[in-house]
Amino acid sequence: MRAERVLVTGGTSGLGRAMAAALAAAGSAVALTGRDGDRAAAVAAGLPGAVGLELDVRDEASVARAVDAAWKRLGGIDLLVNNAGIGMRTVNPRFMTEPQGFWSVAPEQFRAVVATNLTGYFLVAREVTPRMLAAGAGRIVNVSVSESTMRRAGFVPYGPSRAGSESLSRVMAADLRGTGVTVNVLLPGGPTATGMLPPDAPAQGVLRPEVMGPPIVWLASEAAEGVHDERIVAAEFDAWLRARAAGPTGGAGGPAR
Repeated sequence: MRAERVLVTGGTSGLGRAMAAALAAAGSAVALTGRDGDRAAAVAAGLPGAVGLELDVRDEASVARAVDAAWKRLGGIDLLVNNAGIGMRTVNPRFMTEPQGFWSVAPEQFRAVVATNLTGYFLVAREVTPRMLAAGAGRIVNVSVSESTMRRAGFVPYGPSRAGSESLSRVMAADLRGTGVTVNVLLPGGPTATGMLPPDAPAQGVLRPEVMGPPIVWLASEAAEGVHDERIVAAEFDAWLRARAAGPTGGAGGPAR
């Protein structure tokens, strides 16, 4: 069964916008969200069949309102793409060239990043999952980053927040195994040209947000039914698919690392 009704958090820019656009172009009905409801509506207006909703993933009441609105507008949610996040620029605008030690990070900055990148994933999934369980099926994709980002000098609190979202994803997958609701992790596989990078960041090796399009469309397709607890690197998606098709003897197996 194809996931035809999709909720994408943080869908007004960067990876979220690219995934929402790819899903809409593939025929899914998409509800994309952002903290600014007007901006979300404006972005959605440029995509076929999409709707834009205000959602602050840090706030339980906002999450409940947005999920309820998306469920009603779409007639259900088959796929949740947990993507909303904030990066190191909110803590240190020069983090690429002048990294600062964790002891220089203000507690309120730490809390703000973790509240968005980790607690936000939990709150939205917590609101959506009971509805999916009641429906008997559903898919959740949590967007993550490369493991090197989780331990890079100067990357507190962004690195720990993303490491936490990886652990959250694995526990979610364990909790939901056998229920008909699947959980997978998707990451670009390198730095991407989004607002999270400073304007003067080197362009060499930087991926375009559109790299997330093919894997998220596949994860919404019939081919991905039953795929569970996988970690998919978008930049290596074609190779991952070939290995998966070849089976265990061809090198496929557990989650890609």
